[in-house]
Amino acid sequence: MPPQKDLYPDIAPYRTGELPLDDIHTMYFEESGNPTGVPVVFLHGGPGAGANHSHRRFFDPRHYRIIIFDQRGSGRSKPLGETRQNTTPLLIDDMEKLRRHLEIETWFVFGGSWGSTLALAYAEFHPDRVRGLALRGIFLCRKSEIDWFLYGLKELAPEAWRAFSGFIPESERHDLLGAYMKRLMHTDPKVHMPAARAWSIYEGSCSTLLPSPETVQAFSGETLALGLARMEAHYFSNAIFLPENFLLENVGRIRKIPAFIVQGRYDLVCPIRSADDLARAWPEARYQIIPDAGHSAMEVGTRAALVQGMERFKELG
Repeated sequence: MPPQKDLYPDIAPYRTGELPLDDIHTMYFEESGNPTGVPVVFLHGGPGAGANHSHRRFFDPRHYRIIIFDQRGSGRSKPLGETRQNTTPLLIDDMEKLRRHLEIETWFVFGGSWGSTLALAYAEFHPDRVRGLALRGIFLCRKSEIDWFLYGLKELAPEAWRAFSGFIPESERHDLLGAYMKRLMHTDPKVHMPAARAWSIYEGSCSTLLPSPETVQAFSGETLALGLARMEAHYFSNAIFLPENFLLENVGRIRKIPAFIVQGRYDLVCPIRSADDLARAWPEARYQIIPDAGHSAMEVGTRAALVQGMERFKELG
């Protein structure tokens, strides 16, 4: 087993670019690490959260060619918060466009939270393109998981949920998703930005085992909040544009792909039940529960396990 490692030092990309996707969307992407190394693509959470410089640090830059991109409507991709022509199948197609653009045959796929959702979906559609899967904070996007986020969290984070639900007038709280969607899709920033911040701060407040003002502050930023809240509401309202339980029912397509799953025991945003369901359906995947972590990839035990998993993947090429 490789020695215990924390995140690698921060590095700058050696290449950034924009890839036109259609008549609306343009994807931001970047490459860092070893230009001739083993390709790995990082899938950010949300949907809509976007990627940042810290996400390069899970990978040994001497070994890996690190590809990071912002999904449609997210981060540095344009236009921010755009829900038109924005579906899971299109995100999967975008990954294929990027892979071909970068002249990559196969790559490791690394994703947490919604990134795990997209990683599973991509692999199930294109198993021959995936060298291995690194998954964290499993989100299978079933109705029960969406209902938990909207209502169930009040059982364990009542103060955060009160702020989230309290943003909506009492007469509309029976349908929080619909009420937020109406405000988030409003063209006036004076309407959609307060709603976006309320939604995003709610998620940020529940993302770590111990209170993290820095995390909440990051989630309150305008770009992250708008992309995250609008995209999540859009995808949740449309059942992520895939049949219910699609990812779990099609896991047989990917069981031969090397994989590891890292899950925080006290993940409130994506409770451990989903990771457990996936691990039972996929016994070949290595499953590691972090006993003192919540949802965030940056909690000490989680980030160490993710780096360690990518160290093990070096044995595969």
